[in-house]
Amino acid sequence: MTLARAERPLLDPKLQDEPARQAALERYDVLDTPPEEPFERITALVKTVLDVPISTISLIDTDRQWFKSQIGLDFTQSSRDSSFCTQTIRTHEPLLIPDTHADPRFAENPAVVGPPFIGSYLGVPLQTPDGYNIGSLCAMDHVARSFNPHQIEMLKSFAGIVVDELELRNLARLDQLTGAISRRSFLEEASRAIARLSRYDRPAALIMFDIDHFKLINDSYGHPAGDAVLSAVGATCQSLIRNSDSFGRLGGEEFAILLPDTGRTNARAAAERCREALAQMPIPGHPEIHITASFGIATLTPNTTIEQWLAAADAALYAAKRNGRNQSQVAGVDVK
Repeated sequence: MTLARAERPLLDPKLQDEPARQAALERYDVLDTPPEEPFERITALVKTVLDVPISTISLIDTDRQWFKSQIGLDFTQSSRDSSFCTQTIRTHEPLLIPDTHADPRFAENPAVVGPPFIGSYLGVPLQTPDGYNIGSLCAMDHVARSFNPHQIEMLKSFAGIVVDELELRNLARLDQLTGAISRRSFLEEASRAIARLSRYDRPAALIMFDIDHFKLINDSYGHPAGDAVLSAVGATCQSLIRNSDSFGRLGGEEFAILLPDTGRTNARAAAERCREALAQMPIPGHPEIHITASFGIATLTPNTTIEQWLAAADAALYAAKRNGRNQSQVAGVDVK
């Protein structure tokens, strides 16, 4: 027996696998990031081309809908349970609601009977290359109206551009040699940790380290050998940190690790694990090279700016170098 078209999406396991869908969203590391011009341009285009007052790029988190970009709304997130986007991501097809007041799913929705008074809705799932719907690109009006097939196809094209931008953003975020996130992305993560301390009193620690005498390695063995060292450092450190930690390359041979929900003692232990592992680490293709690294650790304190936090860890790092290298120092404790 042939299944009705409306029943077929239920057979797609990727539409039913919420943990995998959430993991696909988290891989982009985009939630709670500041506005970015490529996404702002897309919502502006949707507003103009489809002639709507409201346009959003909505991402569905575990329990909320968060907007990477929005026009016509004065909030950046809302409950997942009441969101139109939650319905949109349940299939691979666009969701068209010409009259929200006539649709039993949404007639009593807070966003329909109250601000922003959504009268009609068109949403297209944001589908990742591996087939998971992480959110939707939406066009909304205050009045009942339909969208013609040409407009629907245009919104589908814009949705593809959103996913392309997320993919490009992810590529730009990673250092291809070491697998570490870029300096800019690392600073974004550190800013979020500062916000978490302010809002929820959640601690965090920052480790900065660099490779001792790295210039001598490049001068003695050549830059390909130096690249092999950097690659090995990245692989080793990432094998030792938690999934919730962030590993970044700040520049050259300088790296950093952000440890959420971590105090001074555990941060020092994490730094020592990395330091000892690097001192014993073989360099693929270069058995003659052995390295050490110096570490600086700074825990996050209230009312600390990101510049102050980095400066504290940096000062501890250079104290470790002054004291003989291949060691870790904690800001405000061991710095001499």
